[in-house]
Amino acid sequence: MPKGEFAAKELIKKRKKHRMLNKWWKRKYFKLKKKFDPVGTVPMAKGLVLQKFVLQQKQPHSGLIKCVRVQLVKNGKVVGAYVPYDGTINFIEEHDEVTIQGMGGSQRGQMGSIPGLKYRVIAINGVDAFQIVKGKKEKPKR
Repeated sequence: MPKGEFAAKELIKKRKKHRMLNKWWKRKYFKLKKKFDPVGTVPMAKGLVLQKFVLQQKQPHSGLIKCVRVQLVKNGKVVGAYVPYDGTINFIEEHDEVTIQGMGGSQRGQMGSIPGLKYRVIAINGVDAFQIVKGKKEKPKR
């Protein structure tokens, strides 16, 4: 570590160099979320369902994961989204408007045994998916 009367310049240079090694700082400084994340800097986004499909879970789990391919309204990008709760996929049809949100995986990534999906469906045609599955609310027609 530099010492002495004129050490400040050396310390500043060293701090700048090591700051670039910090992942979250670099992401914030270069605005990488805004540039590359399909949803952007907001927590949720609306989109239209293009198709329904299933995925197999990663090892050591087994089972089929119900998913939808969604085209975002804000920028037209297509992303895959996981459909939570038992039987929710039956309420979703093609061309429905769904609201998606990030799943909260490490460093904006996938969660657990779900391969390659970063988003999940939270609302169908503006109504909470959990309420629809429970039978408390009815899915509106578009």
